Amino acid sequence: MEFVGGIDGVCRTTAGVRLAPPIHNNKPEEVAVKIMQAINKVPGGLMVVPLFLGMVVNTFFPNLLKIGGFTEALSGAGYPTVLGMYLFTVGTKMQFSAAPRMMKRGFGLLFAKVGVATLIALAVAKFFGGEVFGLSTLALLVALGDTNGGMFLALTSAMGDEDDVGTYVPQSVETGPFLTMIILVGAGLANIPWLSMVSVVAPIVVGAILGNLDKDVREFFGSREALIVPFMAFTLGQNINLTNVITGGLSGIGLGILTLVVTGTVCIFVDKLLGGTGIAGAAASSTAGNSAAVPPAIAAADHSYAAIAPVATVQVAASVIVTAVLTPLLTAWMYRKVQKKTETKTVVQELHEHPVQGTLYEQAKS
Repeated sequence: MEFVGGIDGVCRTTAGVRLAPPIHNNKPEEVAVKIMQAINKVPGGLMVVPLFLGMVVNTFFPNLLKIGGFTEALSGAGYPTVLGMYLFTVGTKMQFSAAPRMMKRGFGLLFAKVGVATLIALAVAKFFGGEVFGLSTLALLVALGDTNGGMFLALTSAMGDEDDVGTYVPQSVETGPFLTMIILVGAGLANIPWLSMVSVVAPIVVGAILGNLDKDVREFFGSREALIVPFMAFTLGQNINLTNVITGGLSGIGLGILTLVVTGTVCIFVDKLLGGTGIAGAAASSTAGNSAAVPPAIAAADHSYAAIAPVATVQVAASVIVTAVLTPLLTAWMYRKVQKKTETKTVVQELHEHPVQGTLYEQAKS
């Protein structure tokens, strides 16, 4: 069989059978720049990287985005709007119903973490004039009192059980500036008008009501939280000057270590006390990535905090990174400890059922 080419450029056989033209894939290969992968390699990257970029813009090109219109809305001027959107999505994820045991342990971890944060912050305010080793009452209260929810859920899902994961439902109350405002006002450390407090909690309450009335609303808005975080961080960063990083960087690292040691120890103890294994307690020893947004929110409500809010923001951001590295290590250590205890318990139970194997167990122990 011979092949011939027609005047129309279509290839045919001598029998007149039309053949498909040869396929030439000349499409250039797509060049993929792994920007998202690089951001995710940074602990709390969705918050930390845009936050840093915003600080760079504000420090070296302060008027770059201040040209009006939609562009200026992405500058520091747009931060309150983006924060309001974020608080609404956080509210939609809060569920009013949960298993009693999970609720008990969850509230136990909430009171343990926020309680120890409050005690330390109030002690610094009373005995050290509001600052110790460069750490203000505001920075201590925020960093120690807010758990990284995403990390907590990831760690407890991988190393804990369903009850451990479920304990985050009550702990989600920590998210945002409202609880910090309540503590500061209650302790007489802030003068925040009640309407300002209502304005902060209103988006959370509306989101919570809608999220509990309709599961689809909760899933739709709750799953979009991560989309808002980079915009919130970028606009927040444009209210911070990088010169404050020099002041708050090293003390922020110390703040992260303090958060891990103090809240980790207390939360593990309380978790075990309430019937848990300690894994959830260890996973709660972090600082939430979005907590870097709390100091500016407090300063907006009470202007007496305006001077220390930028440094506190940098310190909290540093604590986010430090605990993002150390909290998984602490949780993994707790997990191995629990696994070893479980294995030993299983061996002892088997010995009780089959005493004839006792000699083997004694040899294994020795």
